[in-house]
Amino acid sequence: MDTVIIDGVTLYLAHPDELNIPLYNKEDIIEQILACWFVLDEKDIPLTPRLVGKPGVGKTTLAYAAAKRLNKEVYIFQATVDTRPEDLIITPVISEDKKIRYVASPIVTAMIKGGVAIIDEANRMSEKSWASLAPLLDARRYVESIIAGIKIKAHPDFRLCVTMNEDASTFELPEYIQSRLQPQIFIDFPSYEEEKAILKTNLPWLEEGLLDYIVKFLQITHEYGEPYSIRDGVSIGRYVLKKLAFLKNNSSNTSKEPLDLLKEAISLILGQQALVYFKEFIENKGKSKAGKPLLYPLD
Repeated sequence: MDTVIIDGVTLYLAHPDELNIPLYNKEDIIEQILACWFVLDEKDIPLTPRLVGKPGVGKTTLAYAAAKRLNKEVYIFQATVDTRPEDLIITPVISEDKKIRYVASPIVTAMIKGGVAIIDEANRMSEKSWASLAPLLDARRYVESIIAGIKIKAHPDFRLCVTMNEDASTFELPEYIQSRLQPQIFIDFPSYEEEKAILKTNLPWLEEGLLDYIVKFLQITHEYGEPYSIRDGVSIGRYVLKKLAFLKNNSSNTSKEPLDLLKEAISLILGQQALVYFKEFIENKGKSKAGKPLLYPLD
């Protein structure tokens, strides 16, 4: 583990994150993030964009992709309702030799090394936790650790982005924090082509027709505003593939049609309530709720 000494205090740094997750190119979103991080001269400071959308629409992925365009290390902090100020900055731990070791958070590590920090699901944190980051989000660009007794200034190359889910299990952001997390960039569900490309990348073994069925089902649920995401689609496809392989490898006499397995997967992964959309998907042969054909209707 890398270390750095600040004002006589040794900090143990976090490791950067390397993600292997579904990627899709939302070039307009990536450009907006990169524009936020651009600095005009040495007196300018980067903006801290707030990526907002339903769970699973690719907010973290897009922030990660933007960071990689800059060839920067990425450090992701997963926020929760239990996140404490010290979790965001420096946490004391007892080492093997019974001494206190100060461990820098992913955010502070990115500050020190000039990387990119992503605070994921940031609106799950309380105001008390946000207050500890307030100096970092304006021209001061530093945080203070009461535990370690030091002030940590951000490297000029440090960049920050936060993601926020649109759901009920979140805190309302205080105004003084909202004003520091600008601009707000809304990310919607992927289009048909984007969703299919992601599924195809993650499920290269999936037969083309079944791939289409999963995407059509997801597109119908998006129209109704359901939170089912591409992540759910990948899980559905993986279950179908595994069930097919299991039946084949065990010489099972049970024969199931692909649509039957798709229905089973949807029920197990999304719950029985999601079957209402599967029923509409079958009855309308891939048409939208407005009766308009989707891009690729059922054969």
